[in-house]
Amino acid sequence: MFDFDVVPGETVRNVLSGKRAEVLGIVADAYRSHAAGESVNPDSYFLRFPEKPDSRIIALPAYLGADVQLAGIKWIASFPKNTQAGKPRASAVLILNDYETGYPVACLEAANISAARTAASAAVAATALRPGGFAGTRVAIVGGGVIARNICDYLHAAGVAPDAYVVHDLHRESGEALVEYLRSTQQPSASFTDDLGTALDAETVVFATTALEPYVTTPFKPGQVVLNVSLRDLAPEVVLAAQNILDDVDHCLKADTSPHLAEQLTGSRDFVTGTLAEVINGEVAATADRPVVFSPFGLGVLDLAVGAYVLTQAREQGRSIPIPNFFGETRRW
Repeated sequence: MFDFDVVPGETVRNVLSGKRAEVLGIVADAYRSHAAGESVNPDSYFLRFPEKPDSRIIALPAYLGADVQLAGIKWIASFPKNTQAGKPRASAVLILNDYETGYPVACLEAANISAARTAASAAVAATALRPGGFAGTRVAIVGGGVIARNICDYLHAAGVAPDAYVVHDLHRESGEALVEYLRSTQQPSASFTDDLGTALDAETVVFATTALEPYVTTPFKPGQVVLNVSLRDLAPEVVLAAQNILDDVDHCLKADTSPHLAEQLTGSRDFVTGTLAEVINGEVAATADRPVVFSPFGLGVLDLAVGAYVLTQAREQGRSIPIPNFFGETRRW
């Protein structure tokens, strides 16, 4: 009843790398459960630093019912300057709590969990918004970091097989590293471009940057699918010219995301077409007369769903680390 386990990053990574297809299903199911009201997903809380305006630590509390029955919180730090020293931008832990007692049951390294659920979300959206498939098309990746690499892995696991990948990054070394990764793992026809416009011309465009404010000001073309994963690359006019699919309307229209800027500009949410769950459930469908932009704020329930799966796998494989007597008192009297 009072077991407590730690799951280190190597175990998390090994579990997830072999189970991408399962994670795609887990993320899609979590979206359905959230849309059905089987979750509690409060606002994220941002800890910011006056002397480091580009850095933050975010708390994402959540509860997911359905077949998960866990509460928890992800505590994730984003320090972009880490990349200048060759370190990942993000680091995180995930605490899982038993729903019956409230007791914590595990602490998991969660940068890998966060990257996986983010990438799986993008891949679920890509296949849902381009149901005809990706043959004869190009996928452009803007931003060449850890999240971008994970998105490419999950796109591949979801059956996304474009004719070519195009990568753009202000840091050429990062972009070319992603190109080499793509060539060695799935797609020989991958190339780097210094020209943002070339990337933005692809049929599917994925944004995975650390941008703090919009720099893309030209609307996309009809038929283009844009995965706005980093949330702040697009000017509000670009958002307003598109069909807009969000993961959660209330959550995404906050914190000066591109959709939030569009709401501030118009004073309305009429530009929102629907949610990804509605697309998955067949309640909303994108049309070919305008581009479609998917903007995922990132829901804590996704971290819970993926984290619960990793914990179960780690325990079954004997790779979680139990901490005996973690709780100082286990009886009231």
